[in-house]
Amino acid sequence: MRKLRCLAEAAELCVERRFELLLRTSGLLSRSNKFMYHRSTWSAIDTFTGRALSGPLREAGVILNQVTVVTSTWGEWREAYPHTTIIAEDGGLGCRYPLNPLRGWDDGGPIFAVGDVDPRLAVHDVVVGAISPDGMPIAFPVGPAQLALEAGQQVTHAGVSVRADAGGMRVYADEQELVAHQSFWFAWSQFYPDTQLWPGPG
Repeated sequence: MRKLRCLAEAAELCVERRFELLLRTSGLLSRSNKFMYHRSTWSAIDTFTGRALSGPLREAGVILNQVTVVTSTWGEWREAYPHTTIIAEDGGLGCRYPLNPLRGWDDGGPIFAVGDVDPRLAVHDVVVGAISPDGMPIAFPVGPAQLALEAGQQVTHAGVSVRADAGGMRVYADEQELVAHQSFWFAWSQFYPDTQLWPGPG
């Protein structure tokens, strides 16, 4: 499994590693989303969707399988999963990231151009998003969803529900866990403009 992070979108994604996959940052953005490149083939990989954008991997139709990322604090995670193994405290790079690496650069909105933004939420509202079994993108605003869960309410839309886990959230359709991750609304809605939004009909 490989973890990919885009600070501009507050998005952390994990992809399954089923073949030799050495990705490096390209330094380039698409819709304010950083994309990586595959070191062996120089193919560009979209870190939000896992889709190859160019090169031999695009020609082969490669889409990396993603897995769920639960965004939580270390304290809450450790309490829920006390036997967690820490692979590398420094990310394997010999350095530590500050708690706020952007240092306020994005206080006025996205730091790079993103195009038209869905006005149903503010650009920096945080959502947890997933694709339902029938292919419909669904997003849950994190703040309201967490408050509802803490109040013992169900958070469900179109047969898809959110459950609390270690201070974060997981997404399910019935008892099947769906691949989900957290990001800013401007990012999620750019890639999935037909998203249905909880609460309400979206």
